[in-house]
Amino acid sequence: MQTETDLIQIKGLRDGLLITLASGEWRALQDLLFTQIDQRSSFFRGARLALDVGSQVLRVAEMSKLRDELSEREVSLWAVLSESPKTIQTAQLLGLATRISKQRQQVEKTSRPAEKGRDENALWVPRTLRSGTRIEYAGHVVVQGDVNPGAEIVAGGNILVWGRLRGSVHAGASAGEQQASLNSGASVSALDMKPARLQIADQIANLPKKVQVKSPQVIGLKDGEFLVKPWQGK
Repeated sequence: MQTETDLIQIKGLRDGLLITLASGEWRALQDLLFTQIDQRSSFFRGARLALDVGSQVLRVAEMSKLRDELSEREVSLWAVLSESPKTIQTAQLLGLATRISKQRQQVEKTSRPAEKGRDENALWVPRTLRSGTRIEYAGHVVVQGDVNPGAEIVAGGNILVWGRLRGSVHAGASAGEQQASLNSGASVSALDMKPARLQIADQIANLPKKVQVKSPQVIGLKDGEFLVKPWQGK
């Protein structure tokens, strides 16, 4: 049985969000998309959305309705990606983009945590992540809320959870397809650190029991070993 994570995946782009829909009955997928947006209205409000609909064949009436309903939720649909020539034609008729520039994609794929003193892109998530939610971003990810069991974050940079971490996290993940793009200097921070799974770059943590305490922690890698220390403000 497919979960929401299988059906809808969200990635951060420099200019907005990319949502990828799995194959399936269009109306059901559309309803699930609207449910996700309604449940996380503060996160989606004002967002520019690129939607990858795969092989779905969408006509003008269907796509117009989709754009209008997104607009009612204060979400702007600016691009529709598809494998269907008919859907691409429909999007173009409505003045929507039908691809994301390679240059923009490359910038996101190679975006890595900055050296000290440099600015760096970060995705701000002002809500708790429920089970079935997956966030993937090439820079840092900051969550103001909890990461519940069954939720997942994959970030090219650091992951900071201003709440309880109970889900799965992968910091320093490859933003491209080459192992060289992994970032072993990334870290995971949380006010309450009890992740179901924690990975930095290509290393998966076998968390010691001392991490399983209700106190702010930062976990990073040093010489290939996981280092746990208190998370303290400076």
